[in-house]
Amino acid sequence: MKSASSNEQHKVPVYSIDGKKLKEIALPKVFFAPLEAELINRAVLAILSSSRQPKGVKPGAGMKVAEYRGRRSLPAQDRGINVEHARLPRLKNRGSLLASRVGNVPQAVGGRAAHPPKVEKVLVEKINKKEKRKALISAIAYTKELDVVSKRHHVPKGIALPVVVENSFEELKKTKDALGFLSKIGLDKDVEYAKEKTKTRAGKGKAKGRRVKKKKSILIITSKEAPIYKAARNLVGVDIVPVTKLNAMLLAPGGMPGRLTVWTEDAINKVAEWLK
Repeated sequence: MKSASSNEQHKVPVYSIDGKKLKEIALPKVFFAPLEAELINRAVLAILSSSRQPKGVKPGAGMKVAEYRGRRSLPAQDRGINVEHARLPRLKNRGSLLASRVGNVPQAVGGRAAHPPKVEKVLVEKINKKEKRKALISAIAYTKELDVVSKRHHVPKGIALPVVVENSFEELKKTKDALGFLSKIGLDKDVEYAKEKTKTRAGKGKAKGRRVKKKKSILIITSKEAPIYKAARNLVGVDIVPVTKLNAMLLAPGGMPGRLTVWTEDAINKVAEWLK
């Protein structure tokens, strides 16, 4: 567990939508919680595993095509013993080319699966409520750690993390206005990098609804759902969420903490009340 930096006199600037510094505010206590990467990873795995769909084979699949005949009273070709072949279930297709072929068993062509997946299997990795909350708080604290955020994002020199913007940012309605603000403070390079890294997935996933692989970019956190949602949703890799719907997976994609975040001023105040 890594300890967070002290909150004494730790202030960050509040930017206008024109990219100018309006004032400075002190970060709330939640940004100085202990840094626990392993706990965050557990919380992310719990979220991902809960979205998995149970799957299994049909009961009795591959077990209705053959039967074992081992009685001496049967004709010689149908006996299960003393006929120089294995005592295994065989197909019942008399008079066809498939007659006497082995079936039902895993080693036979068209036989049942040996240990097929079952819908009863527990797929969800659970996590305690207090641990889940602690992981969320720790993931928020990671958003101000410049050395960690710089490892996965393009952070301009001289900028303080997390990035805080005035509340009027939530009222932007056009994508070019949202991207214009990011470019004025130097965060547009991270969005451009995510766009460059977009590529077509290899394999059959292309035909299963996940044709494109996209890199995660900036996370925008607002105090409520606002017009900025439509403005930012077309930016590649950018996610936007109200502060009350934050979770560990949004703040630490793939279980790796330190996502580049942009907070509105009201969102900063709201998270202080929500997680106090």
